[in-house]
Amino acid sequence: MSKEKEKIPYKIYLEESEMPKQWYNVRADMVNKPAPLLNPETLEPMTLEELSVIFCEELAKQELDNDNAYIDIPQEIWDFYKMYRPAPLVRAYCLEEKLQTPAKIYYKFEGNNTSGSHKLNSAIAQAYYAKKQGLKGVTTETGAGQWGTALAMACAYLELDCNVFMVKVSYEQKPFRREVMRTYGASVTPSPSTTTEVGKKILEAHPGTTGSLGCAISEAVESATSREGYRYVLGSVLNQVMLHQSIIGMETKAALDKYGIVPDIIIGCAGGGSNVGGLISPFVGEKIRGERDYQIIAVEPASCPSMTRGKFAYDYCDTGMVTPLAKMCTLGSGFIPSSSHSGGLRYHGMSPVVSQLYHDGLIEARSVEQTSVFAAAKQFAQVEGILPAPESAHAIKVAIDEAMKCKETGEEKTIVFGLTGTGYFDMFAYEKFNNGEMQDYIPTDEELQKGFDGLPKVDK
Repeated sequence: MSKEKEKIPYKIYLEESEMPKQWYNVRADMVNKPAPLLNPETLEPMTLEELSVIFCEELAKQELDNDNAYIDIPQEIWDFYKMYRPAPLVRAYCLEEKLQTPAKIYYKFEGNNTSGSHKLNSAIAQAYYAKKQGLKGVTTETGAGQWGTALAMACAYLELDCNVFMVKVSYEQKPFRREVMRTYGASVTPSPSTTTEVGKKILEAHPGTTGSLGCAISEAVESATSREGYRYVLGSVLNQVMLHQSIIGMETKAALDKYGIVPDIIIGCAGGGSNVGGLISPFVGEKIRGERDYQIIAVEPASCPSMTRGKFAYDYCDTGMVTPLAKMCTLGSGFIPSSSHSGGLRYHGMSPVVSQLYHDGLIEARSVEQTSVFAAAKQFAQVEGILPAPESAHAIKVAIDEAMKCKETGEEKTIVFGLTGTGYFDMFAYEKFNNGEMQDYIPTDEELQKGFDGLPKVDK
């Protein structure tokens, strides 16, 4: 065993007592704060009262909080976290050896729970605040099903009703994840559906559509706001979700600090922004404050390139145009991406926090084709022993790319990426790849323009 392996173990675990007791709110340190959510009718900033019609009141307060850098994690949530946290930071010694790279590669593994992903970090927080408010239940959307599964778990634990609208293509491709949700007591509806008015309108405008996260959000919001005792919860995009997911980055930084490791490159997959936003938060905070510099890369699918080819503008967060408007990197709320196998990344927009950081040049973005992503996933699985979720594999692909650059230059850069979850319910996608039936889809400029043409006219 090398001296380095003796010094740095394969898995760096924190003690339970070392788990963060607070979430970190990067907005407090951002010079340019994310633009406020706008009321879709008045185009004025959403008030706490208006947001509380859609979200739980405490979550609405967190959504609007641009000032407090640290927010206490309630004891009940912290106790729940201990069931599957702290999550390990893994040194990918086997991958380094296979690549013959001088780079040092680490990944933060968030898949050690039944939902198979990082989503549980925010699901339990949102369910907790709903329960505390005395609500009957919550509604939500889910793409690949990881968020829906996480929320179903949290609601079962707290005895809340859970209604999930699942993107139709994922509902059909991922029946096992759907059944996990139902096992935890959630009702699961393929979206777009005929159970809501907005779902009917979308089906009328796009017959035979495979759906999108934007469609499912519209239905979930309508379902929540039309029933007494229900609120809508969201698994990504929102400021409150970035806040809850900061525990990923806080633990990562604590584990690195334990061994005096300073990363050069931090990489996360990006769909709505919950994973990458959570992973990078304390590091980008240091960067903003001028304490350290990092190269931070958000990786998105080439089929849904909201940052690399989108517009930074106000847009609806949903296809049905019933939600508040957010200023973000977007392809237009009417853009319905191809039925790629990374359902969790098929969202037309990006978190306002992540979008602002990208706009200000604090992070960079890359888009990658899905065949190259699955090739990286297979390579990783064969040497590191974890079958990654397709979403996570976007980060793996770019981490390998960066490690190979180090091989060419001889640089010993330290690379950290987020392994958001496992891909054991994604075997339909792996089957397509293994059979050579997977194709890459990259939207044309003309297709993207159709989405841009539908952007609302907002003079802010």
